[in-house]
Amino acid sequence: MANQEHVWLVEHGDYLYRFALARLRDPHQAEDVVQETLLAAIQNQTYEGKSAPRTWLTGILKHKIIDLIRKQVREQPLENPEEALPDEPGMEEYFSIDKRHWDDKPQQWDAPEDALEQKQFLGIMQDCMDRLPKKLASLFMLREVLEEDNEKICKELEITATNAWVMLYRARMGLRKCLELHWMGKD
Repeated sequence: MANQEHVWLVEHGDYLYRFALARLRDPHQAEDVVQETLLAAIQNQTYEGKSAPRTWLTGILKHKIIDLIRKQVREQPLENPEEALPDEPGMEEYFSIDKRHWDDKPQQWDAPEDALEQKQFLGIMQDCMDRLPKKLASLFMLREVLEEDNEKICKELEITATNAWVMLYRARMGLRKCLELHWMGKD
């Protein structure tokens, strides 16, 4: 079986690293979770060949990434939630609570699939994520990128569903404003 692990590392190591780096935005953390993934695959030896090795390894990697993000969020307490994302002028201009709909709908993107593949967009998205408070960015990553269930996130992070939705709202609005300013050129 030792030969199999070497094959996995050679054939899938770069892919797993890029996958982890795109989600964690930290080269050292990405290396660590890939190593943990390969170690878990070797130690557990649960691969039965029902899926492609890359699919199986990526599944393990996703769980390792989620575990790391949860640990980081738990270890970094959120200061006063009202101060976590400073009130910037214009945040309320997008949504009307009385009417319960967008007053200013997000701009239509020509082809989001193409934009996501552009390095420039990814760089700006990375910068916008870095501008968010770490806890908001981590929660956004868990919910929107890794598609974790809200109930599970709340239980793991020991927060209420209401708090999670408020935090997600703040993260989304912060990202929206940042992307509109830096990617779409809207002032």
